Amino acid sequence: MKNLATLCIAALGLAILAPAAGAQINPPGEPNTKNHGNIGIYFDFTRLQDSNLNMLGVGGRIGFNVQKHIVLEAEMAYDFEQTKSQVITVGSLTNTVRTNVRQLHALFGPKIQFGTGRTRFFALAKGGIVNFGVGGPATAGAINNQIGNILDGDNVTAIYPGGGVDFNIGRISFRAEAGDEIQLVRGGSTHNVRATFGPQLRF
Repeated sequence: MKNLATLCIAALGLAILAPAAGAQINPPGEPNTKNHGNIGIYFDFTRLQDSNLNMLGVGGRIGFNVQKHIVLEAEMAYDFEQTKSQVITVGSLTNTVRTNVRQLHALFGPKIQFGTGRTRFFALAKGGIVNFGVGGPATAGAINNQIGNILDGDNVTAIYPGGGVDFNIGRISFRAEAGDEIQLVRGGSTHNVRATFGPQLRF
């Protein structure tokens, strides 16, 4: 968890430093276009394909424009615990246990946006980590700290390509996006549908 916090702080630090590298400054006499960056909150949905679990949560993101159509963004989302019943076999013993699963996403990367009107489409490619919490009733024992190839406390590498649309109303916009969160777990990778929706403030 300490490594997760360090990586998240580093990602947010890079996003905050981005304006120094290429922030847009309005020339004298020109109006402020409120197009330097964005900060927002969102509802998060992730479908864990291998586990057949629908994870729901909330998150926040901050981004800074390095060019007119390129934004560097950092985001973090927490998916609340969901319970899954699974059958686990250890040796000759087979048990059915109920496992609680939660996720913490931390992602960073570029967003490329198209158009200048009220409706803007965009594509993005982010990378980062997903932290898993896996647990259950104490009577289930140690075998209940695992779901599929995921163990309690695992930090797995994630790659998230996706796209979406922004609907702008003044300084407020409503953003909807979806993509494939590819999680690199033990023994391979899993492809998980991820979608977010929420308001954000442009500045």
